[in-house]
Order: sequence, then C-alpha cells, then structure tokens
Amino acid sequence: MEYRIGQGYDVHAIAEGLPMWLGGVQIPSEKGFVAHSDGDVAIHALCDALLGALALGDIGHLFPDSDERWRGVDSKELLAAVLDLPEYRQWYVVNADITIALQAPKLAPHIESMREVLSEVMGISPKRVSVKATTTERLGFVGRGEGCEVWAIVLIARK
Repeated sequence: MEYRIGQGYDVHAIAEGLPMWLGGVQIPSEKGFVAHSDGDVAIHALCDALLGALALGDIGHLFPDSDERWRGVDSKELLAAVLDLPEYRQWYVVNADITIALQAPKLAPHIESMREVLSEVMGISPKRVSVKATTTERLGFVGRGEGCEVWAIVLIARK
C-alpha cells in the first residue's frame, strides 16, 4: 500500500456584511470572509492539503483569484474539482483532520454538519473527517476578530 500525507493552511480576513462559510456550511454571523470565492477558508486549507499530498501545488495556482470564473464560487465545487483531477483517480482519502481558529462565533453547533458535508463531497464516511474549532484566547488577529486561520492534514492511499 502506498500512502501520502498533505498539509494545508489558509487564512481570510473577516468583514461586516459578508456570509460566513466554513466546511461547506453557512454559519449564522453578521461578519464573513473577504475572498474572491465564497471564502470557505476550511475547504481552501483542505484543498491545499489534498494538492500537497500529490505535490500538485496549491489552490491559488489551480483556481487563481485573477480568473473571474472563480468569483463567488462555492468552495465545495473547488474541493470536488481537486478530487476529480486525473492525478487523484488512483487515490482515495483515508482521513482528513481540520482545525479552525476563530474567535467568534462559536462553531460547536456546526461541527457535525461540516463533517457530513465534507465527507459527502469527498465520498468518505463522516467518521474519517475530523473538524475541530478553537479560539486564540483573544490573542493576535484571530483573537481580535480580524480573521480566521485553518490547518488541514490529509492521508491518502493508492487504490
């Protein structure tokens, strides 16, 4: 059996009047992410982890913000497109582990929905998708409510 590990990281600023999408779920909030796409920083980090596992670059290379095709795109479509790349046809996702650092709003009520949505897009059991949320105890740009950062790790195996 051949395995690969990928790690992804992404960050987005937060601003008033924008929708907040995380892990494919819209989170009720008066603030959301500043981005060219829907701003789903969790899916963006997951895409980077998946691309990294096969040394395929990052989502900025694959879906550049200079391309109007991607303006406002649902990030679930980006995730599906990554997994539909020819390089991925011989691989499957064993598991994914995502950590979201966000001061507010609280994400605990939305974690299970995120796991279900992400697992559905990836075609795996929700038991193989971990989503965790933390704050930064009011430290740094996350603690001041200026942004969100996400880390993702994936393990893939050859079919």
